[in-house]
Amino acid sequence: PLMCLGIPTSPALAMMLAALIINGLKPGPLLFSTYADFTWTVIASMYIGNVMLLVLNLPLVGLWVKMARVPYKILAPMILIFCFIGSYSIRNNIMDLWVCLAFGLIGYALKKKNWPMVPLILGFILGPLMEESVRQSLHITAANAAVAGWTIFFTRPICLGLLVVTIIVTIGSFILKRKAGIRAVMESDEYDG
Repeated sequence: PLMCLGIPTSPALAMMLAALIINGLKPGPLLFSTYADFTWTVIASMYIGNVMLLVLNLPLVGLWVKMARVPYKILAPMILIFCFIGSYSIRNNIMDLWVCLAFGLIGYALKKKNWPMVPLILGFILGPLMEESVRQSLHITAANAAVAGWTIFFTRPICLGLLVVTIIVTIGSFILKRKAGIRAVMESDEYDG
C-alpha cells in the first residue's frame, strides 16, 4: 500500500514514507514508472534481505536468545546513550539533544496515559500532504464562481459521503469503547461477587 498508493499502514511504514518524501520521492501509482530503478532496487533488497536473514538466523539463534535475555536495566541506558549519540552526531548541535530529550519525555507521558502512537506519527507525516491537498482543492474552487471556498467539501457527493462515513466511524468507535469499558466493569463485579 505504501509503494502503490502512498498510504502507510504501520508506524514503520510511516517513517519510511517520511524518508521517501525527504529524499524527493512521492510514493503512489506513478512511483513505479517515474522512479523504476529505485522501486525495483527496493524490491530486490527485500529478497536479498530475506535470504541473508535466513542465513544469519539459523546458525546464530543461540546468540539472539542470549541477547534477548539482557535485563532492561542494562539495556535501557545503552539505548538512551545511542539515541543521544545519534541525535548529536547529525549536526553536532546541543539543541538536537534537548529536542531528543523533550520528545522522549512526551513519548513517555503518552505511553503512561495509554495514548496510541500510530495516529500521532501518521498525523505528523501525513499532515503536510493533507494541507497541500486542501490548498489545491481551495485553489481549484477559487476559479469556479459557482462554488465558494470550503463549501466544496460539503456539496460534492464523494466528499460529503467520506465526511459522513468518518463521522459515523468516529462516533461508533466511541460507543463501542464505552460499551467495552462498561462490560469489563460488569464482568469484574460479577467475578468479585
